[in-house]
Amino acid sequence: MRNTNQLELAQSIIESLVEHTRVVSDLIALMAQALDQDTSKALTKTPQWEAYLESRRQMERTKEEIDKFAEFMKQDPKEL
Repeated sequence: MRNTNQLELAQSIIESLVEHTRVVSDLIALMAQALDQDTSKALTKTPQWEAYLESRRQMERTKEEIDKFAEFMKQDPKEL
C-alpha cells in the first residue's frame, strides 16, 4: 500500500524542481539576450552551453514522465 503523504511530498518536490529549472532557464535566456553578438556567439560554442542545451532537451523528455506520474498520483490507491 502506498503512503499518500510521501507520494504527495515527492510530487511537490518534483514540481518545485521543475519550476526552478524553468525559471533559471528563462533567466539564462534573458541574460544571453543582454550580451553583445560576439560574446553571445562565443558563449554558444562552449561545452557548457552544449551541456545546458542537452539538459533542456532532457528536461522536456522528463516532463512527459512527470505528467505520467501526476496522473498516477490522481488515481485512487484502492484502484492500484
